[in-house]
Order: sequence, then C-alpha cells, then structure tokens
Amino acid sequence: MRCLAARVHYKTLIVICALLTLVTVVLWNKCTNEKALRFLPRAPLPPPSPRVDGLQQQPQPPEPPPVAGGVRYEEIDCLINDDVTIKGRREGSEVYLPFSWMEKYFDVYGKVVQYDGYDRFEFSHSYSKVYAQREPYSPSGVFMSFEGYNVEVRDRVKCISGVEGVPLSTQWGPQGYFYAIQIAQYGLSHYSKNLTERPPHVEVYDTAEERDSRPSIWSVPRGCSLTRSYDKTRLSSVRQFSTPENTEGISLPLSNTKDFIISFDIKFTFNGSVSVVLETTEKGPPFVIHYITSTQLIAFKDRDITYGIGPRTVWTTVTRDLLTDLRKGIGLSNTKAVKATKTMPRRVVKLVLRGRGAIDNITISTTSHMAAFFAASDWLVRNQDERGGWPIMVTRKLGEGFRPLEPGWYSAMAQGQAMSTLVRAYLLTKDETYLKSALKATGPYKLPSEQHGVKAVFMNKYDWYEEYPTTPSSFVLNGFIYSLIGLYDLAQTVGDRDGREAAQLYSKGMESLKAMVPLYDTGSGTIYDLRHFMLGIAPNLARWDYHTTHINQLQLLASIDNSPIFRDFVKRWKSYLKGGRAKHN
Repeated sequence: MRCLAARVHYKTLIVICALLTLVTVVLWNKCTNEKALRFLPRAPLPPPSPRVDGLQQQPQPPEPPPVAGGVRYEEIDCLINDDVTIKGRREGSEVYLPFSWMEKYFDVYGKVVQYDGYDRFEFSHSYSKVYAQREPYSPSGVFMSFEGYNVEVRDRVKCISGVEGVPLSTQWGPQGYFYAIQIAQYGLSHYSKNLTERPPHVEVYDTAEERDSRPSIWSVPRGCSLTRSYDKTRLSSVRQFSTPENTEGISLPLSNTKDFIISFDIKFTFNGSVSVVLETTEKGPPFVIHYITSTQLIAFKDRDITYGIGPRTVWTTVTRDLLTDLRKGIGLSNTKAVKATKTMPRRVVKLVLRGRGAIDNITISTTSHMAAFFAASDWLVRNQDERGGWPIMVTRKLGEGFRPLEPGWYSAMAQGQAMSTLVRAYLLTKDETYLKSALKATGPYKLPSEQHGVKAVFMNKYDWYEEYPTTPSSFVLNGFIYSLIGLYDLAQTVGDRDGREAAQLYSKGMESLKAMVPLYDTGSGTIYDLRHFMLGIAPNLARWDYHTTHINQLQLLASIDNSPIFRDFVKRWKSYLKGGRAKHN
C-alpha cells in the first residue's frame, strides 16, 4: 500500500482535489436555486382554452393603474360645466386635465422645450411682449418699438412696388392698393432700425468716376457697347450702355454670398432692363429678377420674376431688397395673402444690362434703411390730396352694424403716422416740403366723419380722432393714440406759432383719452373699440398683440406727460399678461 501511494504523482493529487471542489460548488448552487424558487410569486395561469360547448370565459381582473415617476395615477372622467366629458388623470387628491383642452378653453399657451438635454414645459398666459421705453420719446428718435417691425415680409403685403418703392397692401383686397398706414409704418420701421442697428457693410462693384475701375470685368458681347463718359447733369462720369434686341446683355459678375440689398443709379434713353441672377436654396437653374422700364407691378413665370420700375428717363437711384423681391415673386397669388416659401437666396451671381442708357454706383449692402424711409416719405408728399389727407381707395367693412366705408375715406391713424414720418424726414433734411405736408395733414382732424373728416365726439363731450370714421362711430383705441403721437411730433417740431393748431388738437385728444381710457379695461385685458357701447353688442376684445400695443402706447405717453393715469394703467395692463385680474366684489 505504501508502494502504491508512493507511485501516485503529486500532480494527480491536485487534479483529484480540483474535481472534488467543482462537484461541491455545483451541488451548493443547485440547493440555493431551489430554495429561492420557493419564494418567487407564481406566474399567472394561462387563460383557459375556449370550451367546445360555447360557454363564455370568466372576465379577467383589470390591470393595475400605470405608474409615472413612482406615483400611481388612474384615468377619471371630468364633466365640464354639465356639458361635455373629457378624460383626465387622478393622482391621489390631484386631478390633471389635458393641456390640449386647457389651451383652447382658457386661451393660454404652452409648449415642451428642451434645455441641456432635458424636456421642460413652458406655460404663458399671453403670447405678446411689452417693449421697454428706453428714454423719453422724441420726434427725432425711435418710433415706439418699430425697430422690430418688418412690414415688407407681412403676408398681406403683395410686394414692394418697383415704381413707387413702397409696399402694396392686400389687407382688404387681393388686387393690391397703396395704404398710407402701411407705407408710414414701412418708413418709420426703417428709420428706427437705422438708429438702433450697426452701420451696414457696403460692397462697391462699379463706379465710373473711380479711375481704378476696370471695364474689363464687364462682359460685353459682340454687337453691344459699354463706354465711360462724362454726364453734365451729374457732374461725374458714368457708364453708357447699348444692346440690340434679343441679346444676352452686358453683364457684371457680383458673386456676393453675404448681402442682398442691391442699389444702382440708372437712366434709360430707350426701353431696357436691369436683371439680377440669383442662386438659391432651391435645386435647379438660378432665378432671375428683371427690373424693366414699364409700370407692370409684378409677374412670375418659371424662374423669372419681373418688376416694373417705370420709364426712368432721368437719373434715379434704384434700391431693391433681393430677398424680399425673390420671395414675393415666388409666393405671388391671386388671394389676399402671399404664399409662404422656404426658398432663400444663396449668391448674387451677376447683373445684366439690356437696352440703352447709363448706369453708375453699383453696390450691394447689408441694409439700406434710409432709402426705404425716404421712399415712404416722398410717397406721402406726392400722394397727399388737397384736403391734406391720404384717401384709402378700398371699401372697409368694420363689422355688423357699421356702415361700410366707401373708397376715398381718411384714417386718423394714417394722418398721425404720416405726420410722424414727415416730421422725421424734415428734421433730417431741413426740407420744408416735408414740414408743409405734415402741417397740411391736420385738415381731416377738424372735420366730422360725416363731412369726410376723422373727428367724432363721445357723449357730446370728448373729441376723438377715428382710425375708421364709421357710422356710428367706433372709437378704436390704438388708432386714436397713433393720431395723437403724430400731432405731438408736429407741434414739438414747428413751435408755438405754426404748431398752435396741432397743439390744440393734441391737447383736446389727450383730455379725451384720460377720461375715456378706463372704458377699455376689462379687468383681465383690454378692448379694441367701443362697439359694445355704440351698438349694444358683445365687446370686441383686443388680441394680446393689440393689448401690448396699448401698453406700449401708454408707456410712450407716460414719458412725455406726467399724468399718473398712464403709469397706473400700464402697471395694471402689464399684470393682465401674466394672468392678473381685477378684484371682484
């Protein structure tokens, strides 16, 4: 036996020990698993098979309510005003209603947004914001918050007229018409942007007066001519061009990918056009915008957009926003609203000349606010009638119970905003033409609505200047205040002697406003007009954007008038934007 043990190698002993250890571990695990299985919950029995004899199955118990964030909730029927039932959720003593129902029922707003990778729900009682009054209002300064206005991109603006250089409105008619309010706002917005934005970047592509300008960069096909000559009327050199019909034209490469405001001085001696080739975000060949010597408003076919700019037989400057012209052309429709488009310009490729004439000072810039401002100011001077007004040549139906306003009516809001525009043009240029036009604009304020003026009288006591001189009177609040701001601008600019009449009209209007502004307070918002009083119907509640306009207007007046009523109403009306309400009894 000792001999057998001696013959067993020590490695064999190690293997035997390892096998014994493995068997021990396996048996231990088996015992542990059997013990654990005895404490696990039983799996639910499978549902019984349907019986051949057709007996129905026993109903299954309801599933437990779902768990959200560790808290159980359950669906609950919610009866609204004894009228309709919607599904809500209950968590203990709390009941939650769907926000899709709440936003319609309470006219509130909300959305899920993401911050740092986490979702958050943002709720707001209103959708419009109030602008801070930076400093006391001045007739030479920013007009209210108009630096944030972009009149030309509104879908009710058909286009910017190539002949007049101002917006053509489709607000009350798809055919388009010139609307003095919109034109004044176009001017005031660009004036205000010019004061608040940094100076634009301007790229000069060609000016014949510069000796280092190189004609060789122009592409002049056979049969066409481009020469540099001296123009006595301008006292400078210009480029004269001539192209036969059915030619590709004389072209100047531009290749600008940053800015899209093009400007040039032009004089045609015969019919012609200036075309701009644009690469866009849309696949396919480029779009071409043609500015032609006709009075055609706008046309769009295939990838060609056409604007008439008039004959231009004397030197004038043409300034066009290529982005606006492109999108208005693509979106052209026969309805009131311009069709939305996502197409954007990527590169201004080149400028092409056709016909006979002369050109100079070709530039592309980031903005050209003062060109837009003076286009509006000059339109107002040219189109003011002998009564001092700007007649609106479209029928306006304010609502049931009001007699329609027939084409040719005046608006106190148009008169006021036109005065604010013209006063600023005068202060910049000292050109008396603008000031005389502003002074003449007070005429319709002095005539009652029924005598083709804009004046109404509330309760036989308070003078009111009507945005819409309806029968019966409508007493629109925001239009009245704009008319007062125009009178203030004029009175402050011309002084006591020439501005006495404007100052008296302003004083009368402010007296009325201070007495009547409480009539526009609902206790939770404001009212657009007083039709509920004049017609005995439901009030015309102001949308939130009109409510904030009322606040912005009173803030402006509070900066020039020490009456506490304006500050008090601004504070209260601001609280309504966040759900504030007047106390009840």
